[in-house]
Amino acid sequence: MSDQETAPPRLDEAALDKRHAEKMAKKKAARDKIIATKTIEKGLLIVHTGKGKGKSTAAMGLAIRAMGHGHKVGIVQFVKGVWETGERAILDKFPDLVTIRAMGEGFSWETQDRQRDIQAAENAWGMAKDMINDPSYRLVILDELNIPLRYDNLDIAEIVAFLKDKPKDLHVVVTGRNAKEELLQAADLVTEMTMLKHPFRSGVKAQIGIEF
Repeated sequence: MSDQETAPPRLDEAALDKRHAEKMAKKKAARDKIIATKTIEKGLLIVHTGKGKGKSTAAMGLAIRAMGHGHKVGIVQFVKGVWETGERAILDKFPDLVTIRAMGEGFSWETQDRQRDIQAAENAWGMAKDMINDPSYRLVILDELNIPLRYDNLDIAEIVAFLKDKPKDLHVVVTGRNAKEELLQAADLVTEMTMLKHPFRSGVKAQIGIEF
């Protein structure tokens, strides 16, 4: 007997559509039941970390989303102060909705001056605390904060304690690879970007509009 003769008869499109609708209805009912139990509304502490590309990019996407709802956004850049970035160029056009403070002086291997790095990190953290304490902001992004934390240029215990005590309705996003465990434990939402492939490894330099 041939495979064609033994194969089960194929359902017609109407039957497939009916089965799909029934399956999706069950899934929707289950999801609605789960969602109904989620009643807490609060400002989140969000961490974007990992070796993959997209940590700051995702944070800037959140900034645009918040701005779209009329929420005021504060951004402190702990490392990228020496770079002209596309996001800064466009967000600067909306001064009523977003404040960007580029406080960094580049990566440690560029400055090669530990005391200078520490001072820059402390200045940036001071600006960050001012924004977090300012009730006009609904979202504050601490871009690349994980970099000075990695090198112990800032006190992780102090920062985690401060972020835990932030205003209850304020969202805070921290970006940068190698996030410390204390910060991960304190966060409400952690995303780890995983690098599977990157053009830099094939000799492709940083691209305008992609990396900066």
